[in-house]
Amino acid sequence: MTTATQKLRILESLDALDQTQSEKVLAYIKNMLVTSKDENQYKRFKREAMKEIRKALKTDRSLRLQV
Repeated sequence: MTTATQKLRILESLDALDQTQSEKVLAYIKNMLVTSKDENQYKRFKREAMKEIRKALKTDRSLRLQV
């Protein structure tokens, strides 16, 4: 199945929804987007934390070598 065909089927399915179902689908999609945003923030935080840990380990090693 081609991507265009998949998109058309999705659009047809969305057209068939009533108001309540449409709101549920929209809420589900919004929830997915928020989760993705939170995941990106977590990854950014983790990356910064790993940089700080590396920096601390390098400092610790250099202090040990000086003694």
